[in-house]
Amino acid sequence: MAGEIPDLEALERTGTGKGAARQARRDGMVPGIVFGGDTDPLPINLPFNKLFKMLKAGRFKSTLFNMKVDGHDDVRVICRDVQRDVVKDLPTHVDFMRLRRTTKINLFIGVDVEGEEVSPGLKKGGVLSLVRPEVELVVTAGDIPESITIDVSEAEVGDSITISSVNLPAGSKPTIDRDFVIATISAPSGLRSSESEESDAEGEEAATEAGGEE
Repeated sequence: MAGEIPDLEALERTGTGKGAARQARRDGMVPGIVFGGDTDPLPINLPFNKLFKMLKAGRFKSTLFNMKVDGHDDVRVICRDVQRDVVKDLPTHVDFMRLRRTTKINLFIGVDVEGEEVSPGLKKGGVLSLVRPEVELVVTAGDIPESITIDVSEAEVGDSITISSVNLPAGSKPTIDRDFVIATISAPSGLRSSESEESDAEGEEAATEAGGEE
């Protein structure tokens, strides 16, 4: 299971309809609703400042939350919609869906690296670059991996590690169909400069020889 599911604290909203929603906004809250599962929809309020900060951080709709509401059991939810003011582009309402263990959702999963200490490319001074420190996967809500692991133990300078080389957890698959790059091992800058200089020198030598033959 995922090791760290962030808490999302909300207040139960008393009253329904546009009047209650408008009052919530005047009180510095953003109204929302939690739906799905075998429970009735639950109207909630979220503090505007906290919600706005999370929205600015990105990936709000692909983050699994543990929602905490006083008087109710904690429940795992994912955002399904954020309604915004057409002029100010600020959140005015948020929809969350309760998740069953079998629900399929899109989440960004972190990438771990193993084999760095024995990688021939890194031993030669190569530089490991994580092109994608996180990979978006379709996962089952009841079986979310903490991370995925790439193995660079046999990687040489110039090699790329792609998603097809990763053993993904059962029930998980990438959201991108093509075989995309997760990490690369490139030559150190000093080696690249020296190779470039050698190439230039060889080119000049060849040009000199060609000129002398005329």
